[in-house]
Amino acid sequence: MATSARPRRIIILGATGSIGTSTLQVVEHLNRIAPGSFEVVGLSAGRNAEALIRLAERHGVKHVVLASASPSMASAHGLMLFTGSDAAERLVERVEADVVVAAIVGSAGLSAVAAAIRKGCDIALANKETLVAAGEIIMPLAARHGSHILPVDSEHSAIFQCLQSRESNSQERGVNASSVRRIVLTASGGPFRTWTRQRIASATVAEALNHPTWSMGAKITIDSASMTNKALEIIEAHHLFGLPSERIEVIVHPQSIVHSFVEFNDGSVLAQLGRPDMRTPIQYALTWPQRPEGCAPCVDWGALTRLDFEPPDEDRFPALRLARLVVERGGTSGAIFNAANEVAVAAFLEGRIPFGRISELAAEALVSIESRPIGSLEDVFETDRRTRRHVQADLYPAPATPRAAGSR
Repeated sequence: MATSARPRRIIILGATGSIGTSTLQVVEHLNRIAPGSFEVVGLSAGRNAEALIRLAERHGVKHVVLASASPSMASAHGLMLFTGSDAAERLVERVEADVVVAAIVGSAGLSAVAAAIRKGCDIALANKETLVAAGEIIMPLAARHGSHILPVDSEHSAIFQCLQSRESNSQERGVNASSVRRIVLTASGGPFRTWTRQRIASATVAEALNHPTWSMGAKITIDSASMTNKALEIIEAHHLFGLPSERIEVIVHPQSIVHSFVEFNDGSVLAQLGRPDMRTPIQYALTWPQRPEGCAPCVDWGALTRLDFEPPDEDRFPALRLARLVVERGGTSGAIFNAANEVAVAAFLEGRIPFGRISELAAEALVSIESRPIGSLEDVFETDRRTRRHVQADLYPAPATPRAAGSR
């Protein structure tokens, strides 16, 4: 909550998605219980101009980003419009804010996050790909500029909250390896938790989008079905908390009530529990280290009769093994894994490849493309471009050139 005379200023990157709209709900709630605590000063979206304009008008926002829109349309609504490939980055650079909510799906928001960090903004990080692809430079950058990386993923928020009870803002310095034995990320198991490997491999788009617990966008939902989302979270946790992959584990918990565990060397375990509602970790990121009244419903302990846990099957969900390989290799391997998965998921949603091919394409890219040290964001972007070209060439091979008449 804001403690000074002025409100805490927020930019939301990915405002029309599930995280963005939930964030705006949280802001409305917080301003009801403490009027004037937060002010939304910037919003970005892809191509959903009508939805973005509605949100901007409702929340009194003047600065907006759209991938493509006419300036006349924006001016008709009194908006300052940023467009183009670097529009989100320019928004962050030109509009003063205290916290940037990074909720753009994929690697597209990386430059804007880096720009916000350089300005000293706190980052409410809902975008896994930022740390997966560039954690080796993003975390040191945040430390240099005094920017707090506040995780919004429910699992990483849970770990962060458990560590807050141990020492003040431990995530700035990484986990004290002398006291933490391991962290355990919970996973719902997605729609294919009980399916055979053969059935998973041939799953349809509709089946993969039918998540039993969470309501998310298409790309994240497909990642959940393949457990690639959990693979990305292993890599992200490595960068957030400074632990090697062998001390980051995954457990399947279909009720999604326990969001993650921290196990200490003396055998004590701290866990964070709550209803599966993204407004809770969003609110914690916006109000940390305070805990005002929440807008999400509480757990009904009388109705909760059981909590189930089971180990994940890495033969059925091979992305989990790939995550550990990425952590071990370091460098640009995270960018390779992320880009290959993004291309593969898009191809699956278009009906071009079977579901089982998604993880195979990521694995093949990690074998075929050399991982290199990261010296700058451009190294990450170049690897991203190179990986996308490689996977797309595999998916859409060029037709053979016909021979000229009389050639042999």
